[in-house]
Amino acid sequence: QVQLVESGGGLVQPGGSLRLSCAASGFIFSTAAMNWYRQAPGKERELVASISRGYGSRNYADSVKDRFTISRDNAKNTVYLQMNSLKPEDTAVYYCNAARGSLNAWGQGTQVTVSS
Repeated sequence: QVQLVESGGGLVQPGGSLRLSCAASGFIFSTAAMNWYRQAPGKERELVASISRGYGSRNYADSVKDRFTISRDNAKNTVYLQMNSLKPEDTAVYYCNAARGSLNAWGQGTQVTVSS
């Protein structure tokens, strides 16, 4: 079955960095667009970054542009989110999402907390 497993979250000070990973299985990874979403307490889930299938284009929310980088390794069936210059407002649960036709799969989420 389709499975997405996120890792790499944690507690970091403002200005710090984290790298999230999402390991995928159960589908042909290279054919799916991959996305990172986040949801902060009391807020709706929002799209943070996307990378199209293969080695395609990337898009970012304005709030993370120039600070976050999404990438994928199709040989390892893994998508990454490198997060630099983290701010307290980046605190949220981060979710990995795979999208392709009828496929719309989600991971369990990983907590990122930015606090001094």
